[in-house]
Amino acid sequence: MTAQAISLRGVNKHYGALPVLEQVAFDVAQGETVALLGTSGCGKSTLLNIVAGLVDPDAGELWIDGRRAEGARERHALAYMFQEDRLLPWRTARANAAFGLEAQQPPVPKRERHARANAALELVGLGAFGDAHPHQLSGGMRSRVALARSLVTEPRILLMDEPFSKLDPQTREQMHHELLRIRDLQQMTVLFVTHDVEEAVVLADRVVVLAPRPGRVRDIVEVDLPRPRVATDPAVAEAIRQLRLLI
Repeated sequence: MTAQAISLRGVNKHYGALPVLEQVAFDVAQGETVALLGTSGCGKSTLLNIVAGLVDPDAGELWIDGRRAEGARERHALAYMFQEDRLLPWRTARANAAFGLEAQQPPVPKRERHARANAALELVGLGAFGDAHPHQLSGGMRSRVALARSLVTEPRILLMDEPFSKLDPQTREQMHHELLRIRDLQQMTVLFVTHDVEEAVVLADRVVVLAPRPGRVRDIVEVDLPRPRVATDPAVAEAIRQLRLLI
């Protein structure tokens, strides 16, 4: 039986009198890639923030790697890639990539931070751009630096909130390939938010479809198609069509 990296049980969340999530429950197996898909207002990002430990649920349980997650100290295995790249403009790509190591306890020595940031940049194909500043990089390269920053802590679980939504289609496709390559190489679990049905089918092993107001699980769809997946392939196109009917 495959171990679960993430388990949610009966998760509820309100903001004031507004119900945002209601009785959300699903599992993400270790090494699996799962998409959270739904229309605006269905609570996708709130749910991801609960998993990340940035938001507390009002009710329900969250388990990470088989342990009840009750604080940031329990979530050291997670990394979060935001929708915006959030690179610090005065820092080089290397220094931005190393940022995730600076708050770790015990402290990571500067020389080790430097070496691990270089390794993360090599992993995303930017080994030659460690001294470049964000304004010198394209949008796709900035996204790669943001991904390197997420990977530098060597997480077992990567959370992503629509990280490729602002990229042009060609660059987004390249980032999809990079993400899957790195996931396999690092044996990571990935949980990501998207509003793009095509992206969900291309990347995910399973898709959790959320219904809106309040957000709740409408369906969980397995994407049992070989990779790489191209949207123009008839089987992939049919999976995209079927998934759109559920939203």
